[in-house]
Amino acid sequence: MMSKHAPTLPLTTRNRICVWVASLRLQTLPLACCGIVTGNALAWSSGLAWRGAVFWAALATASLLQILANLANDYGDFSKSADTPRRLGARRGMQLGLITPEEMRRALWLTVALCLCCGGVLLYLACKTPDVLLVFVGLGAVSIFAALTYTLGRYAYGYHGLGDVSVLVFFGWVAVGGSFYLQTQTFHAAVLLPATACGLLSVLVLNINNIRDLHEDRLSGKITLAVRLGAVWARRYHLVLLTTSLLFLTASAWQWGQQQGRFWVWLFLFALPLFYKNALTVLRNREAQSLHSQLGVAIQIGIVALGGFALGLTI
Repeated sequence: MMSKHAPTLPLTTRNRICVWVASLRLQTLPLACCGIVTGNALAWSSGLAWRGAVFWAALATASLLQILANLANDYGDFSKSADTPRRLGARRGMQLGLITPEEMRRALWLTVALCLCCGGVLLYLACKTPDVLLVFVGLGAVSIFAALTYTLGRYAYGYHGLGDVSVLVFFGWVAVGGSFYLQTQTFHAAVLLPATACGLLSVLVLNINNIRDLHEDRLSGKITLAVRLGAVWARRYHLVLLTTSLLFLTASAWQWGQQQGRFWVWLFLFALPLFYKNALTVLRNREAQSLHSQLGVAIQIGIVALGGFALGLTI
């Protein structure tokens, strides 16, 4: 089975390497790692045992899961004819005809295998009892399944407006809460405050992407939440995400800063200019192309805000 489109670039080794690197979407990895960093910073500040090997294994596993989701997204959108030349943003390898479906399937299987290996090492290092091991094996399996089925399969949940919920759960609650537990072998309800903030900041990035692609997604049958809401309400929803994530960050800083006397957790406030810039641009600009640059700003918000909070916990 060959690609649906003839190659639009010469099939040189350099071009093929470039499109594979582009398909990995390495710019998304820092945001994927924010939850792991935040959870580990919370564990560090708790004064309980902290292990560097567990931290690095968790970072590697989260990065591989993000790469798996990126590759699966390319394959799923292409197979459903959602990756048309009219789509805004960077052109993808399958769309350009430089990556065949067979090659992408092999890449997906390889990435799944790497996720299993890296996740296995993480669980070996961190899980001390059979019941904890069983729970995290289940979480790992569900995480891989969610990464694959966002756009893959007949009932891909990303095509039914459920992507936002999935991102909140896996990038927020699972990433932060799970990494905190793997370090401390305990769980505190207060962890849900920064975990929710982390998840909402990740949803922020997805929502900008969905607003940008709203018109093309509607035509191709990809019914994201932005498509369901429409252009105006999707922008208002974006403002709600910004405001709510900021409130959860403030509550997190108050809870953990007051409890442990760590004033530096308020470093997340350095992200306020980025919050303001992003809100103003998304609300005022009606041209989809103008939102493309805001994807980078949204990622920066997550890195600066969560990075500042995490740094404050470790000082």
